[in-house]
Amino acid sequence: MNTTFSIAPGIGGLTPYVPGKPVSELERELGIRDSVKLASNENPLGPSPMVTAALSRALGELSRYPDGGGFGLRARLAGRHAIDADRITLGNGSNDVLDMIARVFLWPGREALISEHAFAVYPISSQAVGATIRIAPARDFAHDLGAMRARVGDDTGVVFIANPNNPTGTWLRRGELHNFLVDLPARVIAVVDEAYIEYVDEPDYPDAAEWLDELPNLIVTRTFSKAWGLAGLRIGYALSSPLIADLLNRVRQPFNVNLPALLAAETALDDESHMREGLRFNRCGMRQIVDGVTALGLEYIPSVGNFVCVDVGRDAAEVDQALLREGVITRPVANYGLPRHLRVSIGLPEENARFLDVLNKVLAS
Repeated sequence: MNTTFSIAPGIGGLTPYVPGKPVSELERELGIRDSVKLASNENPLGPSPMVTAALSRALGELSRYPDGGGFGLRARLAGRHAIDADRITLGNGSNDVLDMIARVFLWPGREALISEHAFAVYPISSQAVGATIRIAPARDFAHDLGAMRARVGDDTGVVFIANPNNPTGTWLRRGELHNFLVDLPARVIAVVDEAYIEYVDEPDYPDAAEWLDELPNLIVTRTFSKAWGLAGLRIGYALSSPLIADLLNRVRQPFNVNLPALLAAETALDDESHMREGLRFNRCGMRQIVDGVTALGLEYIPSVGNFVCVDVGRDAAEVDQALLREGVITRPVANYGLPRHLRVSIGLPEENARFLDVLNKVLAS
C-alpha cells in the first residue's frame, strides 16, 4: 500500500473482513424481492419473545449510558458457569474480546498460531497489532493439533482454536483438546472460541471452561449472536483467570456493550426453552440440507454447528453469483482456502428447501 502518511505495521497488508451480503443490498442491486439469507450463521427463529418485550419496555432509557461493567449480566453468567464474576469480560460480540486478546498479548515480533481454514478475525486482529501469523495445515478440514503444537516456538504469544470451527463445522474431542492445552507452555495464551457450543450434540465434545482452574493461560470465548439469536445487538464474553480478565479490561473500551444488548442477553438467559427450540430447528434443518445436497450428488464437510460447507464441484464464486440472481444468499469461502465450497447457514424449513431447489437449478444450467 502506497501512502503519503505512516500507518501501523501490519495494517497495510490486511484484507478487510467481508460479511455476508445483507438482504437489503441484494434486493437493491438486483431489483428482486423475497430473498433468503443463509450466509451469516444467524438464528432463523430470532430472539426470544421475552427479549423483544423487554427491549420495548426499555426504549425510554436509551438516552442513558449502559452499566459500563455489565454487573447484572456478569453476575448471571457467573452463576451459569459457576465462576466468579471477576473472571468474565464482556465484549461487543465475541470478536471484540478476540481483538482485546490480540492487543494485550501480541505485538511486533510475537506470533499468533492458527489453523488452516480458521476464522478470519484471528489473523485480522493479530496482524493489526503487528504480530506474525503462523498457519498450521488442517487435517480433513479440521485443526491438526499435532501440526499446531509443532509450530509453537519462543515467539508464540497466542494460539487460537475454534471448537467447533467456522467455516468448516469440524470439532475437537475432549481428550485431544485437553492434552494439547496441557502441553502448551504456560507463557502461551490459549484461546478456545466456543461461539457455536450450544449447537453441539456430541458426547465427547468438551466444554473448555471446565479447565479454567487447571490452566491459568486459557481463555474461552462465547457469544449471544448464534444460538441465542442476538447477532444484531453484538454481545459476547470471555471466561478466564481473574488476572487475564483484569488485563483485558484495561484495553476494553468504555461502555463497549450497549444498554439494549446487556438487557437482551440477561433476558435471553431467562428463556432457555426458546434457545433449545432453535437447536431443534437446527438439527432438523441440518438433516434437510445434507440429505438434499447428497441427493444432488454433492459432498459436504460434516458439521456440528448451524451451518454446513458444501463442495459444489466447481468454482463456488460462480455458483454463488447464480444463487444471488435467484435471491438466495450463501457464503463462498475461497478466502478460507476452500474455493469449491459454499458455507450454507441452516434456515427455516422453507428457506432450506428454496436453497436446495435453486441450487439444483443452478447446477443443472
